[in-house]
Amino acid sequence: MEESDIQIHPSLRTIEWKNNHVIMIDQTKLPNELVFVEYYDYNQVADAIRDLVVRGAPAIGVSGAFGLALASLQSKATTKDELILDLEKARKILFETRPTAVNLAWGLEKIMDAASSEDSVEKIKDLVIDTAKKMADDDIEINKTMGKYGSELFDNNDTIMTHCNAGALATVAYGTALGVIRATKESGKNVKVIATETRPVQQGSRLTAFELKHDGFDVSLIPDTAVGYSMANGLVDKVVVGADRIVKTGHVFNKIGTYQVATMAKQHGVPFFVAAPLSTFDMKNNAKDIIIEMRKGSEVTGIGDKKTAPDDVNVINPAFDMTPPELISGIITEKGVAKPPYEESILKLFEVNN
Repeated sequence: MEESDIQIHPSLRTIEWKNNHVIMIDQTKLPNELVFVEYYDYNQVADAIRDLVVRGAPAIGVSGAFGLALASLQSKATTKDELILDLEKARKILFETRPTAVNLAWGLEKIMDAASSEDSVEKIKDLVIDTAKKMADDDIEINKTMGKYGSELFDNNDTIMTHCNAGALATVAYGTALGVIRATKESGKNVKVIATETRPVQQGSRLTAFELKHDGFDVSLIPDTAVGYSMANGLVDKVVVGADRIVKTGHVFNKIGTYQVATMAKQHGVPFFVAAPLSTFDMKNNAKDIIIEMRKGSEVTGIGDKKTAPDDVNVINPAFDMTPPELISGIITEKGVAKPPYEESILKLFEVNN
């Protein structure tokens, strides 16, 4: 299939539940092919999360929930206690796939809470499936609401930089950071986008540039190393990125390289925004407690099947980095925009939520 034949629309679901199985877009095949994969076993969903078939914090959270829904159907349990044990085993396997992304723990916890609230095996299975499906539907509405709040921060003719992929492909649909950009355009403003390629797995070039190009945006792709150049030469008005975890102090954990983009933005007076749903916030842990997962070295030593580095070279390949709150102009959520000081403003968002 030619790239020009492939269409990814904001309304197209990255992940969905259909006829008691899970359907996902295989994002490792983009932009060359649009491939849908079907899973009937929660272990397959775990592999998909680990191997980046599905990625992006909100999409991972819903994937985990759907994984537990599959686990409930796979279980041969005849009592509630037996079913909860089976679900707990599946929860552990699913959680260990991407531990830094807080949405995964959130999605799994919501399903376990739902399972605990019913008594009979059949009622538990029905509620688990219904809860997971509602989480997927809610994700889309949350992203659209977040987009409307965020669109007020951007002006007509802005050029907006983004890093990694926080678009429709990182969520069930519509997107977080790209959802804000979509909403800005839908409000009648003209915007241009600069996407970083986002090494080493190139989510920016493979997914963000691809998604925006096919949705009719004016998008330019740059190497990660050209962020400073772009800002120093006045090519960037504002930045918006997504997040994999935000702690109560406003420290943001996101795709590796985000911290560098934020530092360059601060240096050049470019406002730097983060867009994430409340499910991405970790209100329990401190920044120093978060363990950043390390990924395999082969992502850095080669591109696809092509080797680009000498054999046996040591590789440091963290999946995420931490951006401190002093570099962040605002955090966009479905309940409004948090501004410094973040410990106060983030807490207020959760008070609104209740």
